[in-house]
Amino acid sequence: MTWKTEEPDFEVIVIGAGVAGSVAAYQLAKQGRSVLLIERGEAPGSKNLSGGILYCNEMEKVFPDFLNQAPIERRITRNYVSFLNQDSSFAIDYQDTRLAHPVNAVTVLRAKLDAWLADQCTDTGVMVMPGVRVDAVLTETTDDGTQVVGVQAGEDKLTAHVVIAADGANSFISRAVGLRPKPKQNQMAVGVKGVISLPRRTIEDRFSLSGDQGAAFAVVGDCTQGVGGGGFCYTNLDSVSIGVVLRLDDLVAKKKAATRVFDHFLSHPLMAAYLEGGELREYGCHLVAEGGLDMVGDIHMGGLVVVGDAAGLTLNTGLTVRGMDLAVGSAIAAAKAVGTAIERQDVGAQALSVYRDLLFASTTGKDMERFARMPEFLERERLYSKYGDLLARIMHHIFNHDGTPREPAVKVAANAFSRSKVKIGQLLSDGLAGVRAL
Repeated sequence: MTWKTEEPDFEVIVIGAGVAGSVAAYQLAKQGRSVLLIERGEAPGSKNLSGGILYCNEMEKVFPDFLNQAPIERRITRNYVSFLNQDSSFAIDYQDTRLAHPVNAVTVLRAKLDAWLADQCTDTGVMVMPGVRVDAVLTETTDDGTQVVGVQAGEDKLTAHVVIAADGANSFISRAVGLRPKPKQNQMAVGVKGVISLPRRTIEDRFSLSGDQGAAFAVVGDCTQGVGGGGFCYTNLDSVSIGVVLRLDDLVAKKKAATRVFDHFLSHPLMAAYLEGGELREYGCHLVAEGGLDMVGDIHMGGLVVVGDAAGLTLNTGLTVRGMDLAVGSAIAAAKAVGTAIERQDVGAQALSVYRDLLFASTTGKDMERFARMPEFLERERLYSKYGDLLARIMHHIFNHDGTPREPAVKVAANAFSRSKVKIGQLLSDGLAGVRAL
């Protein structure tokens, strides 16, 4: 059993006031624990790029009235998935009012959401400390190995029974204590995002929405100029969050500049029509975890657990991109495990391993396992270039009535294949891999 009898400064110190960190801190304070929440930015949410999709189920477990109390933007009822070419696109446009009753997903602006979560923490007794950078964790050597016992910020040292690392996709805490190696380039992506202001009525007219309905666009192909990754566009009340996510290894290999790819996406005729007249009010880049289950690795040790993006908990299925709901799921599991460990006065590695058990028994962990093959599938270069062109050839022949007799659909597809760079064997291989990944 690993337990220091002297009273620490706090029972729990959480590093990072994003979704995962704030939810973990809130849950532990609700248990009656003394919690310090440290945020590097001037205020929670100040350094986050605004805009994203939040699938609500996990958050509603923490805040039952979340949809009425939190600063959400729109409720997603339209999902638009597109293969984009230079002069054409092929899309699946799925709209369904059932996605609003009950609400499945919402758009949020992180500057607003993170500030709201921090307020909930403060109201519950968490000490929120913004504008502080944690330089290192404090460790001691015990009979059970290395034990984290607090944090160092500048000249200040603060002790705790448990530290929770919620310090983002490039988590220096995890790497500093040896829980995670430096990620491979194909496990990371560069995200470039902008928030563009538009009148509320204009957004609803252009995206075929009404009231607080929202739309989520997922795009592959010319939006990234062939670089592995994709484009996205989410509607807020009076703005649009839009951007590209570019796999780091492919971006380097193709010698593309991420900001120029982003500009290209915004100027593409498909997107330009939605954005016309808008004003760019936010813009920035950040690293995104893309490795799926392989990136999760070790997420606990004596006195420390890792949650959210810092634990590699992001999931790209090709149709949906998830991060915030997984962050909440990990925070729920971490708060339960840490609270139990403190109650039993044992915060050693074995005691905190319950966190991993709880995580992978939950929807969050099961979904990470379910889509474990997806990152490898999404590395297939044909997805970002050749398939969009193939689909456009087929659809052009179907809809282009040029005065010649119509041909059977099988022959149309065969002719399109003969002119395409996609071979039948490749299609079958990709189809089988896609089915397995999904």
